[in-house]
Amino acid sequence: MVKYVIKRLLIMIPLLLAVGIIMFTLMNFVPGDPAQLALGSGVHTQEEIQLKREAMGLNRPFIVRLGEYVGNIFLHFDFGTSLTSGTEIRYELMTRFPYTFYIAVFSILLTIVVGLPLGIYTAVHANSLGDKISLFTTLLFDCMPSFWTALLLVLLFSLNLRWLPSSGASSWKHFVLPVIANSLGGLAGFTRQVRASMLEVIRSDYITTARSKGLKERAVVYGHALPNALIPILTVIGMRFGSMLGGATIVEVVFSIPGIGQYLVNAINGRDYNACTGGIIFIAFTFSVIMLLTDLLYAWVDPRIKAQYAGSSKRKKVAANA
Repeated sequence: MVKYVIKRLLIMIPLLLAVGIIMFTLMNFVPGDPAQLALGSGVHTQEEIQLKREAMGLNRPFIVRLGEYVGNIFLHFDFGTSLTSGTEIRYELMTRFPYTFYIAVFSILLTIVVGLPLGIYTAVHANSLGDKISLFTTLLFDCMPSFWTALLLVLLFSLNLRWLPSSGASSWKHFVLPVIANSLGGLAGFTRQVRASMLEVIRSDYITTARSKGLKERAVVYGHALPNALIPILTVIGMRFGSMLGGATIVEVVFSIPGIGQYLVNAINGRDYNACTGGIIFIAFTFSVIMLLTDLLYAWVDPRIKAQYAGSSKRKKVAANA
């Protein structure tokens, strides 16, 4: 198992390195002068702009700046400073990350709590009226963009019913609508994935054998079918959780939540190249960590992965003793 963890950690290094190189290269070719953005609005002479470029190190070769930037990120976790506000990007990201993380966590919890039993029900009662209604509803939610869903929720629950606030992040009530808007699309896809996995397992021979032994349907579904169908579902949960971190960008803008998503949108509107690069690399790093934890959970649940690495270690011990 330790070998598997080390292998997954080593895979993360070139992935994050590629993201950092691609983002820095793309931002280097974006029109506009970062020195002028850092100086702010107003009329500036060419001497002032040139001095600012030298202070920011923009007059150095591209390869040198790229190597320094990647080194600062991987060695010191330093994303540089914002061109518009002058604050450390690392501080801004760490301050805003909890808001994005809360939305993603509660969104995936809502997806699991609702989608897992709904997917099991539709698989057990396949082709029934409830299954068809569930399929139609999930397809409808899956086709709805998150920003449009968020606006509908604001119109209904904030403006008309006045039950929940439409913006801010000062209490738990401010996160109810963003969580619902962020989870509806993922809930639809997750429900269909659970249904497909359960249908594949339910039609297996050992499930027929368990039913022929006289076991109750509940014991067959939750004791035999669900544990075996859970292996691909775990991978989907990890991917959904990672996508919900990125999907929270639009939701944060609609509900005015000061998370990483709103920070990135403000950086794009203000052409803050450093903040854009740092924010996207940070999201890529977070997504990689989530997928790593998902793979570890997958390896813990799936005995085949355990046997693979345990078997290789045992073979090495036997060869060493021989």
